[in-house]
Amino acid sequence: MRKKALIILTALCATCTFSQERDSIIFKNGIDRPSVLATHHFGIFSARINQNFKIAPPQRPLFSLNYTSGNSFHPFVEAHFPKDPEVRERLSKVTWHDRQFNFVDQETTPAEYMNIVIDAVIKEFRFNYNFAVAKQHELGITLRSYLITRGKYPFSVFTSDEGIEWFHSNVAGGEDPFGRRYYGLNQVNFRYFDRNGQTLELNANDFFIGGIELNHFYYPEILRNDDKMIYGKFGSHVGLNTSKFNRSLDYGISANAVKRLILKSKNEFNFGLGASVLRKNFIAGKDNIDLGNNAYLGAFEVHAEFTKYTKKGNYHAFGVNYHVQTRYNRKEEADYFRLLGKWKEINGGWQNGVATLYQTLNDWNFIYTYGRPNYKISLFIKEDLEVNNAPDFQTGITLEIPISRH
Repeated sequence: MRKKALIILTALCATCTFSQERDSIIFKNGIDRPSVLATHHFGIFSARINQNFKIAPPQRPLFSLNYTSGNSFHPFVEAHFPKDPEVRERLSKVTWHDRQFNFVDQETTPAEYMNIVIDAVIKEFRFNYNFAVAKQHELGITLRSYLITRGKYPFSVFTSDEGIEWFHSNVAGGEDPFGRRYYGLNQVNFRYFDRNGQTLELNANDFFIGGIELNHFYYPEILRNDDKMIYGKFGSHVGLNTSKFNRSLDYGISANAVKRLILKSKNEFNFGLGASVLRKNFIAGKDNIDLGNNAYLGAFEVHAEFTKYTKKGNYHAFGVNYHVQTRYNRKEEADYFRLLGKWKEINGGWQNGVATLYQTLNDWNFIYTYGRPNYKISLFIKEDLEVNNAPDFQTGITLEIPISRH
């Protein structure tokens, strides 16, 4: 009798363990990717696209809150864009820092003009609600908002000016490589004068609602292969931008795929590929600030994640994400622009406020997620290895909670 009871108990335990593992895989649902979009000083005013590396619509509605902090710094720089084709041709044959263009007036030397200075720690708050509307369809609603800060302790431990300059002075980069100490630490100087003569200016503790986004994801059966554990989907995205600097409607599309690899230990690897394109200001209001004359923003991502499950069916996930985004301004202007700044006083990067608008932006994201059936919490750090300061360094945390239907 005892022997039979022991056999039954063992079988029940095995069944519970199997069920726990199976359920943990279900609620894991592909790759954990919080919003790792950069707090770029132009990007925060537009509805950029977040890739979705799930393998199926969520079984229960999901609410998540994303908090991100990024340090952006660009010393004051001016730019002239000559209109005369002959002047453009002449300047294109000279290295950008040696170009000479003496602007007098619009009649004798016609040119467009802009200047920019960015010094702030930008905080982003995203509220997301995702839910399935059918077996193969998912909808997501996002509200994004921003706070402009000086980045003082204890609210910006890793993204403060002191923290970044300590790293430069003691680990890598050299003493004050971009002039933060020269201009002063923990400052807010956020001002952009665009080529149309309009000014965007933000001050310390300014808060604004960036916009509302609606995202639809379609998981077609033709892109689902359970035997090979390959899953794909398409997305369509609409963003309503609501700040006083950019009242407009953006539209975009995305596509991504996930490959799962389950190990004998029941742990797993997930690999994701994603691409998207966004049409900025598809419908635009009047008097918007010029936030880049490249109408389309394209993005590409590669993501790898290892997940280790615990005996209780929870998990720890470790992800690495590489993200690339196309430039904000048209590349050809970089062939003839004339930049002016304090190059004698600053060790390097004085031109980045304008020059990086003509460069493809790329960054690495390192993500850790702890998941349970009733919540997930993700931490990430973002590093711009090209040192474009867009932003220089960024951290974030996300809390996701499934909502019961009952």
